[in-house]
Amino acid sequence: MKKILFLTSELPPQPGGIGNHAHQLANYLSEFYEVIVVADQRSEDGAEEREFDSKQKFSVVRVKRKSTIVITYIQRLLTSFKSLKSNDLLLVSGKFPLWVGGVLSLFSSKPIVAIIHGSEVQLSNALARTFTNWSLKRLDHVISVSRFTLKLIEDLGLTSTSVIPNGFDKPKFEVEDFSIQHSVTIQLITVGNLTQRKGQHNVIKALPQLLKAYPKLIYHCVGIPTNQKQLMELAKSLNIEKYVQFHGRVIEKEKFQLLQQSDVFMMLSEQTTTGDVEGFGIAILEANAVGLPAIGSINCGIEDAIRQEYSGLLVNPHDVPQIFTAVNKIITNKSQYAKQAKAWSTHFTWDKIGKQYVEVLGEFE
Repeated sequence: MKKILFLTSELPPQPGGIGNHAHQLANYLSEFYEVIVVADQRSEDGAEEREFDSKQKFSVVRVKRKSTIVITYIQRLLTSFKSLKSNDLLLVSGKFPLWVGGVLSLFSSKPIVAIIHGSEVQLSNALARTFTNWSLKRLDHVISVSRFTLKLIEDLGLTSTSVIPNGFDKPKFEVEDFSIQHSVTIQLITVGNLTQRKGQHNVIKALPQLLKAYPKLIYHCVGIPTNQKQLMELAKSLNIEKYVQFHGRVIEKEKFQLLQQSDVFMMLSEQTTTGDVEGFGIAILEANAVGLPAIGSINCGIEDAIRQEYSGLLVNPHDVPQIFTAVNKIITNKSQYAKQAKAWSTHFTWDKIGKQYVEVLGEFE
């Protein structure tokens, strides 16, 4: 059996989209390869990571994250260099793993394949961006999670690329058929880190207009409360704080329960000044899987996650009238959109997405 060394910038139990993607991909690839994942240990004693790692089908090597990040970088590089000798292929996902791939290409003839998500190729620091571009040119193949993300690097003239969208795991517990539920109160929801990129502030800014038509509307914010204080202050300044509920980080079952009771999934993402951008939006597909249609932003990777006028609608995240029209359109055609959203999600389950990875990686055997 061929061996894959998979270097990722994130891995559960810590939250993060890149980490969830890496976890699910490693699980799938373990059916075809011997997989070793190199990732950070972010907890102080490592107990949380050890418990998680012991339950996986693949091996995990943890590098303890130091307060001086440069030391962590050096340890990651040395660990990857040592491990690559006994593996057949290196798979890298995330900013620093991409750089490691570029450096290791100078010392190894082993195939190196990168997965790019968006933000790592939009860095505001000129030196970091130059090093990223250099690394991408050194690698054997680049997999992009969306057409939008691949377009961000088209000026590099790479000749070996492909687009494989993010996949998601179906819930491992019973979920109700949301399409037959009817709620008196209109409920909107966003699942994701409370940051500028995820765009919760854009939803809040649209609430005064939405509340004129839907006076019992509630907006649920689910995720790490990074910018919760700022969002609460924004809601208070608009005198709508009682219509916004913050849930923080929740377990999977609670997350799906909140999705089930909602009417529309909102992801009005925007690019930040540091270049952080939405590369795809896997949370949208998870919502679709329980029959929840979505409204998302144009001009980012969400354009690949939402099928316009079918699983949801794409809008300008700063255009309140457009957002209002989109919400109203879905609410008035809720049953049809719910059915279509669920059908759309079936194209992104790991049994389909994983096969595409196996096909690409198989070219390097």
